[in-house]
Amino acid sequence: MYLRIELLSDTAFGRGDGIASHVNSEIEHDKNTGLPIIKGRTLKGLFVEACADILYGLKTCSSSTYDNFEKSAKSLFGTPGSGLDSTGKLHFGTATLPQGLVETVQSNPDEYMPNQVLESFTTIRHQTAVDDATDIPKDTSLRAIRVVLRGTIFHAHISHSDLECDEVSLLWACANTVRNAGQNRTRGLGHIRVELYKDEDELVTCKRFNQLVTGVTS
Repeated sequence: MYLRIELLSDTAFGRGDGIASHVNSEIEHDKNTGLPIIKGRTLKGLFVEACADILYGLKTCSSSTYDNFEKSAKSLFGTPGSGLDSTGKLHFGTATLPQGLVETVQSNPDEYMPNQVLESFTTIRHQTAVDDATDIPKDTSLRAIRVVLRGTIFHAHISHSDLECDEVSLLWACANTVRNAGQNRTRGLGHIRVELYKDEDELVTCKRFNQLVTGVTS
């Protein structure tokens, strides 16, 4: 299976460090090419968070429906603190830009310098904290954050063992629940659209989840 991730707003998938005198928060990117990436563990975290929200909402449904999807959730994502034998069926690969673009940049290292490639897909956003009493920016609070430009599209592979119908249904529901990601997602950044594909061309459109939740099978 594959994920198609479209950035509907500028998004910052931060890596936890910065560059002195340039940016306080750098994004995840391939150091060899400069191309932005989204790490697999970041994607898994988004799906686990979405799954938790879905299960919370399903508590209002019948106990059998909730139990079935809770079982599917554990099968897909594992359980906290699980060992190697119970880590879940899914493995999220690193999300990259379209393969043709990646190959073009990789095959022409002299023409596409990493720092120039990175800057072509990103911009720098600045923010500062404001004193509530005076409405004046606080001293030393100015921060520079690199963001990936809206409209950028990533693709990620999901490897898995055979999935049951309920597991595919829940995975589809998770993909449609993920709407925001990255840093400052509550401050205008990180609005995304995630689509689940059976392969590179076949979009998963799953009615079973709604049927199981509502009991309507038409």
